[in-house]
Amino acid sequence: MILGLNHITIAVSDLERSLGFYRDTLGFTAHVKWDKGAYLSVGELWFCLSCDEPCPKSDYTHIAFDIAPNEFQAFTKRIVSQGVDVWKENKSEGQSLYILDPDGHKLELHSGSLKSRLEALTTKPYSGLVWL
Repeated sequence: MILGLNHITIAVSDLERSLGFYRDTLGFTAHVKWDKGAYLSVGELWFCLSCDEPCPKSDYTHIAFDIAPNEFQAFTKRIVSQGVDVWKENKSEGQSLYILDPDGHKLELHSGSLKSRLEALTTKPYSGLVWL
């Protein structure tokens, strides 16, 4: 039986640039790097950078990272002031900043939870919403 999320690996074109972005800009903890990759962590999540040819998607697929509500404004203001590209405006429950990494991978910095999202859906449901 699947227990949960084990790790995320993303393709990066420039290891040093991406390592700097995830470690220095977003604050991930860097553990090791080698010629073609690096292992980092954020909270309990294992995050791998793997040198390859990235192919960013044009759809809504993205990775969302959790941020404490009391840190959201200051953290996201710092990120935006560093010139990180924003790819979408937040229209959902909770606070979100949608940004691109150096290879165009879509990321979200989000303050909220599944519980808070489901509670919001009781008063403002999506079109065609069915509770399972």
